[in-house]
Amino acid sequence: MSKTILITGGSRGIGRETARLCGALGWSVAVNYVSNEAAAAETVALVEAAGGKAIAIAGDVANEQDVIDMFAKTAKAFGPITGVVNNAGIVGHKSSVADLTVERMRRIFDTNVLGAYLVAREAARVMPLSKGGQGGSIVNMSSRAAPLGSAHEYVDYAGSKGAVDTLTTGLSTELAADGVRVNAIRPGLIETDIHASGGQPDRAARVGAMTPMGRAGTAAEVAEGVMWLLSDASSYVTGTFLDISGGR
Repeated sequence: MSKTILITGGSRGIGRETARLCGALGWSVAVNYVSNEAAAAETVALVEAAGGKAIAIAGDVANEQDVIDMFAKTAKAFGPITGVVNNAGIVGHKSSVADLTVERMRRIFDTNVLGAYLVAREAARVMPLSKGGQGGSIVNMSSRAAPLGSAHEYVDYAGSKGAVDTLTTGLSTELAADGVRVNAIRPGLIETDIHASGGQPDRAARVGAMTPMGRAGTAAEVAEGVMWLLSDASSYVTGTFLDISGGR
């Protein structure tokens, strides 16, 4: 059965790979992006080439009206939303807690915490059966950084993902009897350009070599986990965390 999926931060990395896999199943995908229109257009093309339908929707997840609009535009284009991948997130440069600035922390928390909660809130307003929705699956993008802490690197980022874990647990309980499953993926060291945006383009390969599996993961490997949680194959799974981290 075809599904309608909204992916925040869908223009690159894990979001892009998830969108491509959705397209291969013939699903309809709304690709949210904040500024890189060309990258979002590339993702749309990948979805369509794989056999699905797609649109790109600009919007900042930390902006309430942008989030409301992206849900409305998705539903207008493709019908009721049955899956949300709450994926948009950012990281700062390597830093100890003592050197964190208020500006940096506010930027990270606005996107990774407020943004994730706004997206989850809108999903909770339109997807539940009691609200006229068709039910479905919400997949929050957390990180192994949440339980590990990311000392001397990204404690603020790790803390923001800890908030996503709490969101997952609480919202899954609220919506379990209303046709909506809520789970989280916790990726480990994954080869995406988020590391370059944090000033360490080689981080995934360098630290990934120290995992039990001896390598970094790929965005495609994480996307496979997202797809399982979006699919009916995980119909009895909610409130859980899927670590895709090579054993780390």
